Amino acid sequence: VKASVQVIEARDPCTYGHSERVAALTVRLSEEVNTVTSGRLRSIYFNNRQIQEIRYAALLHDFGKIGVPEAVLTKQKKLYPAQLEIIRHRFGLAQRTMEMECVQSKYKYLLEHSAYRKHPSQEPECAQCQEIEQLDTKLAEAKTRLAEYWELLLEANEPHILAAEPLAQLREIARQTYRDIDGARKPLLNPDEILQLMVSRGNLTPEERSEIESHVTHTYEFLKQIPWTKDLKNVPDIAYGHHEKLDGTGYPLGLNKSEIPIQAQVMTIADIYDALTAGDRPYKRALRTDAAMKILRQEAAHNKINAELLELFDHRRVFSVLGHSLEVKVESA
Repeated sequence: VKASVQVIEARDPCTYGHSERVAALTVRLSEEVNTVTSGRLRSIYFNNRQIQEIRYAALLHDFGKIGVPEAVLTKQKKLYPAQLEIIRHRFGLAQRTMEMECVQSKYKYLLEHSAYRKHPSQEPECAQCQEIEQLDTKLAEAKTRLAEYWELLLEANEPHILAAEPLAQLREIARQTYRDIDGARKPLLNPDEILQLMVSRGNLTPEERSEIESHVTHTYEFLKQIPWTKDLKNVPDIAYGHHEKLDGTGYPLGLNKSEIPIQAQVMTIADIYDALTAGDRPYKRALRTDAAMKILRQEAAHNKINAELLELFDHRRVFSVLGHSLEVKVESA
């Protein structure tokens, strides 16, 4: 089991320690369930072998990530680094093309007005001078606009929620073209790049998110092949349910509350809590315990996770197993 965890973490260094932390939280919450003497949880009790089963399932719940393409698994922003580098060169080419076209326009203009010679006695604001200055002005404006597009692209590439205005600006960029070295007009951004940048939340396209979500099925298929002892036979099913939601909106099976093993419901709370508070993910900042608990309560209020288990998680300070605590604000007198 430990070797498998090491494989998972080597595959996705950004989530190093996640499996161990989820296991610690899940086991502690399961142990706290055993002490409940009232309410809906009072009839639930996990013996020592079941606790071990829960621990193994939690340690291995993400093993299926070995079946997810590494580029998708470790993706930090909306565009892959190689894509961004290609676009950067494209923007540089577009700027050089603008500059070359401006020089060509000046040269053509001067050839057409070859009889024109500037003398000190001539008025400074001559028509020819104004034409040349207008070309320079247009070039400067075009370069400024291109630089603004680049800054907008970098901003849109971050994995945060895009507001309506940046989305509209991205649509404007999608209509822009440049002249390539072969003389053909080509889009500044291709359709795939625009699709990725216009992801309104997070950094994954629907196809990439589907690949990430497939790790649950990969985990289940792997765990089913292991000849578990009778006491550990539920490990695959427990791990299989950690992304299911009580209202049926989870994945991969869309199970309802009655169909999700209670052990998986315990693990779901631990998994979400660690994902919110972990500081090892470069694409998001770690949340404080109170902020994470607020989000979890919202999930429970919307019938996504088990409210009774979450209340126990909070009341018994299960997160303290990771060294976390709630910050208490002291009001000044």
